[in-house]
Amino acid sequence: MIKLLSYMLYGAVRLISYLPSSILYFFSDILFLFVYHIFRYRRKVVTSNLKNSFPEKSEKEIKAIRKGFYCHFCDTFIETIKLWTISEKEIRKRCKFIAPEILNKYKTSGKSVVIVFGHYGNWEWLTSINLWIEAYYLPIYKPLHNKVFDKMFLQIRKRFGSRPLAKNDTLRTMISYRNQNKFTTTIFIGDQTPNKRNLNYWTKFLNQDTPVLLGTERIAKKLDQPVIFVHMKKVKRGYYEVHFIPLFDNPKDTAEFEITEKHTRVLEDIIKEEPAYWLWSHKRWKHSKQDSQ
Repeated sequence: MIKLLSYMLYGAVRLISYLPSSILYFFSDILFLFVYHIFRYRRKVVTSNLKNSFPEKSEKEIKAIRKGFYCHFCDTFIETIKLWTISEKEIRKRCKFIAPEILNKYKTSGKSVVIVFGHYGNWEWLTSINLWIEAYYLPIYKPLHNKVFDKMFLQIRKRFGSRPLAKNDTLRTMISYRNQNKFTTTIFIGDQTPNKRNLNYWTKFLNQDTPVLLGTERIAKKLDQPVIFVHMKKVKRGYYEVHFIPLFDNPKDTAEFEITEKHTRVLEDIIKEEPAYWLWSHKRWKHSKQDSQ
């Protein structure tokens, strides 16, 4: 029964993705009413995260950011669905990569790169990067338990030629591409919450003690691949600009935790500038330092 319902939802999402973006954003407005006002999806988590991150802000400011977040959250949901069937022309218009030649410099030198970013903007639309620069785009993901939904998200993420990479296969696959002299851009999300076994490094992030995964730094150093931060700036509803921020050209020359601190600080500055576009419903601070002792 669960499998049948999953396939029915799969088909429904596929059909919905063919609707024009203008209609989908109308549905997003309706979805917002249910998510924000009726079901109050994770309202306590979002409010707590915002208050702890911005203790200097007034109640009115917190509420404005919270409302802006839920509007954006609903938009990213329908934008992810639309990614399944959106035309190349439309995605190029709505998601522009600024100065993609920055990556060409590394491609010419024969060095693949590590790209790091956070749950900011609409990270799923980053899979359109292959329309701007020819590369093996490897977004790392954690496979879903539901095989039907896992298949659906893989198809969406492969829409423009990206090659989703299961988390446990990351290093092995990167080494394989390197041995074949193929230029890759491997994508790490820097604000994932570590499990209790990986609470190895803590830092201050948005005014709170925060554990940070060290995988990005360790793999970049091991393979000596330049580290680039991606800032996905929301220009207006349904339109984004992707900016590349080079962090380290020679990771092996960096001090321990230097890469981790840098990409965390960059993300923090971006969030502080436009806080509504980060994923505040994420339980980022569910662990305490006592958990790592």
